Amino acid sequence: QVQLVESGGGLVQAGGSLRLSCTAPGLSATRRTMGWFRQAPGKDREFVAGINYNGGITDYANSVKGRFIISRDNAKNTVYLQLNSLQFEDTAVYYCNMQSQILGGVSGTPGPFWGQGTQVTVSS
Repeated sequence: QVQLVESGGGLVQAGGSLRLSCTAPGLSATRRTMGWFRQAPGKDREFVAGINYNGGITDYANSVKGRFIISRDNAKNTVYLQLNSLQFEDTAVYYCNMQSQILGGVSGTPGPFWGQGTQVTVSS
């Protein structure tokens, strides 16, 4: 069973930065689209950013465009989400996600594989 593991969350002041990491087992992630989603208390889980298998295509939610950067290092089977200029509204549990399709594109639709989530809390 594929398991994704996130790390890097924490408490930060508004305007600060964090970097989230997501590792995937073996070679299962290197040819698949990866993404980040988040869920704030009382709200639905929402798409944050996605990246295709080689990093050539990325997409972002409008709310984070220009502030967050998604990247990947396939040699390390790791995907990153750099969170800059954090706002109180960015407070949420952030989840790593992986598509099942190989060599697919990027969309806001999640794949079937999830991590356990990492908490990001922004103090105002």
